[in-house]
Parts: sequence; structure tokens; C-alpha cells
Amino acid sequence: MARGEWVTVRGGGAFGLACGYELARRGVKVRLIESARLGAGSSGGTVGALAPHVPENWNPKKQFQLESLLMAEAFWAGVREAGGKDTGYARLGRIQPLADAAAVTRAEERAAGAAAHWGDAAVWRVAPLSEFGALAPLSPTGLVVHDTLSARAAPRAAGAALAAAITALGGEIVIGDGAEIGPVIHATGWQGLLELNAAFDKTVGGGIKGQSALLRFDAGAVPQVYAESVHIVPHADGTVAIGSTSERDFDAPDTTDAQLDDLIAKARRLCPVLEGAEVVDRWAGVRPRARSRAPMLGEWPGRSGHFIANGGFKIGFGMAPKVAQVMADLVLDGHDAIPEGFRVEDNL
Repeated sequence: MARGEWVTVRGGGAFGLACGYELARRGVKVRLIESARLGAGSSGGTVGALAPHVPENWNPKKQFQLESLLMAEAFWAGVREAGGKDTGYARLGRIQPLADAAAVTRAEERAAGAAAHWGDAAVWRVAPLSEFGALAPLSPTGLVVHDTLSARAAPRAAGAALAAAITALGGEIVIGDGAEIGPVIHATGWQGLLELNAAFDKTVGGGIKGQSALLRFDAGAVPQVYAESVHIVPHADGTVAIGSTSERDFDAPDTTDAQLDDLIAKARRLCPVLEGAEVVDRWAGVRPRARSRAPMLGEWPGRSGHFIANGGFKIGFGMAPKVAQVMADLVLDGHDAIPEGFRVEDNL
């Protein structure tokens, strides 16, 4: 399609906003329609951990994620330049405590996988805990995995920055209902996956609830922590994010409960420096998980001119730059670079 024509994006989460920005950046007029509010779903959370999977058993999902994480710095810098709003992005790395000798051996073996797949773009290494600052977690061995690929973004700030960039580039944001113009990308989160279940008469995805919190603690520019399935992410505004639970069964999508209390207590145990830090935000929301567990991308089967970008699950912001690129290529140029396992058909 020609530049200057309209494309509609439905959904104001990470995938929808990133696709809208990338299209607008390429000269397309974007109408982004969000039924409730920007970041109404899981993209309005607090954690913002842009972190890779372990560098072993390599597959297309891990390659796609690697490419997206390596694109992130330029992508988020472009968003900030276009719209004038900070995204909270910083590539500060991540540390993971190692519990015993077996964990150390496993981590050292994975270093070879990182060297093979990440090349010189980032490092995965075993390092002494003493190298790291105030947020360093307890480690029985005194050692941690340190990777330099992980980054963070502040989800709400990043969403607002993407929206500002879209409007600065000539697009429009519609809250509520609006008429579709041109091709349509459906990036409608977990509720959109439920609608797809009905449309295809089979389960292609659904929602997984998560709860997270923000603690008032200024850790400075230090790596995030991942320990015992808990993300502990320092942000530039003097907070530390704690997340998150993973709940298949839930009655109240937006309500926090004792599970979050337990998560906060666990984070304080892992990083004792957080003991006593004030909880300034408690959040709950539902993340969209496709049946394949990978993002669901591509044309909507049997519905000409309609496309799907969904299933960001826990890594939506980390995947957003690459998702936006491949969806813009597909919609504007008909160029299909969606990897195996990511296609809509892979979930049918």
C-alpha cells in the first residue's frame, strides 16, 4: 500500500501502540482505537523486565526475542525523539543468584550458548555477587549469572510515549469506539483472544492473571534481579518493581490479594535491602497467552485486510520492536517475515 494511506490499529497495549508507531514512522496515517484506556490490560502493569530466555535449546522464538532486544535501544530512542516523552528504557543487565555447585556448572555451560547465539552483542557470565550494588540478592554460593542483554522499560511511561509519538507523527488515538479506515491490525489482548476462540470455534488462546507491585526504593542504575521466578526491577523514578504472579484461574481480573502480599514478602527475603520499603502501587491484570505460547502474528484467516498481533504474554514489551517491524512489513509491503511457530495458523 502507498504511504500516506490509513491503517487502523485496534488495541492500546504494547503490541498495538508499537505497531501504530512503526507504521506512523514509515509515513502511514494511523488511527489507533482503544476501547477503554491505553494500557488497560497487562501493558499497564509495573514490571517492565525486557529479559531473554536462557541461551540454550535455540529456537525461532528465542532468535526473534534476541533480535527484538537488540533493536530495543534504537527503537525506544526513536519513540522518545518523536513524541518527546521518556520511556524508562535502560539496558542495565540482569543478575540471577546461583544456589549451589550444580547451578554454577549449568550457568557456565549456558555461557557457551550465549557466545554462540548472542555473539559479541551481549555477555552471559558467572560473576561474584560482590561486583554488584545495593539491590544484589542473597546468593548461597556468592555467585550470580550476569547477562548484559537484559533491559527495562517503565510500562506506563513507555505506553504514553508510544501514544505521543503516534500523534506527533500525524496519527490519532481514539478512546471508545471509532470507524476503521484501511487495513486493520487487531492487537486486542486477552479479551481479543477470547473473541478469536469464538470466531475460530476452538481455543487459540486466553488470559493469565498477574499481580505486581512498586516499592519506593532508589537502587540507582543497577541490574535487575531474577530469583525464584520473581522479577525485581529498579526504575529511574526511584521505585523497584516486584512481579509477578501467574494465575490460570481467577474471578477478579483487576484485584490484588494475598498472593501479591506473599510475592512482596518473597522479594524482601531475596533482597533484604527492600525490607521496610514502602509499597506505593499494587497492580493486577490479565496477560494474553496464545496457545503456542509465542506471539500470534499474521493475516486473519478468511478475513481480507485484517491482521492479528496478539499473545505477548509476559514478554510483550520485549517483543514489541520486532513485532512492530514484521507487522508493518506485512501490512505495507506484503512481506511475510513471521517465523515458524508465530503464525496465526500455528494456533489453530
